[in-house]
Amino acid sequence: MEHEFLCRGARVRICDGRIEVLTKPAVCYCPYVESVYGIKSIDKHAVERIMRLKMEKYGLCSPHRCFESKVVVPFGSSEIISTCMRRGLLDCAVTVCEGAGTVISWNSDLVQGIGARLTGILKTSPIKEIVDYIKSNGGEILNPDRALVDQPLGVKRAISMGFKRIAVTVIGCNAKDITKIRNIQQRYKKVEIAIFSTCNTLVKEEDLVHLEKADVVCSSASRLIRERIGPKAILQLGVSIPVFILTELGRRLAFTYLMNTDIKLVIFRTKMPYIVKDRQPKLAKDH
Repeated sequence: MEHEFLCRGARVRICDGRIEVLTKPAVCYCPYVESVYGIKSIDKHAVERIMRLKMEKYGLCSPHRCFESKVVVPFGSSEIISTCMRRGLLDCAVTVCEGAGTVISWNSDLVQGIGARLTGILKTSPIKEIVDYIKSNGGEILNPDRALVDQPLGVKRAISMGFKRIAVTVIGCNAKDITKIRNIQQRYKKVEIAIFSTCNTLVKEEDLVHLEKADVVCSSASRLIRERIGPKAILQLGVSIPVFILTELGRRLAFTYLMNTDIKLVIFRTKMPYIVKDRQPKLAKDH
């Protein structure tokens, strides 16, 4: 049973409970990691420690997987999506869960439970208990036998199920899927799709043409996104790891989330992006 993730730009394999960090992390410091895990310097050992904690505390990649829907990440994609589902702006979400692959969910708590502590999934293997939990809690799995990760196919499935207002998450290394999903949307005039671009630390120049078609883009630790996507934003959430809102649909979703959170905010006009240099993640020297 094998699962592969991206964590701080490092590729991580989990196989039968064993963690193997396959590549060096792209990030050497992240304010979020310091705040949540107390880790100031990120190396391969730190990445392994983060993944081990998620496995031990939350049952990641195990039959005992925790789906607690507590809000974890301010301005996180699953937090925004689940809030907007509860408020009636979205009908369902197409996300990815380890042990299941692409999931179409109409239960806002399930969306948050899946995404709360998850990093970018590259591939995964079926875990029966996770599959069963999702099926009995407001979710359908694209391909439970293979745990297939395919977001465009997931969107097609959601449309075939009758959903009209769909949110979908796409990680940076699959940026081309954003264009595929927009092409799907063009064939269904009554369908509205909100695309959330996530896990973007490793995005390349050629990915930008696809990211520009998203509604919400998480900058992760990418300088490229801050420099090239940031100026196109009509709204920015957060400072340390900015989330860039590119469309009116994205702005409606973001404002709905903000109206339903108890986070204290300062709002002011500024030229995009708004960057505070000493509060950004720091990339490793070879990135």
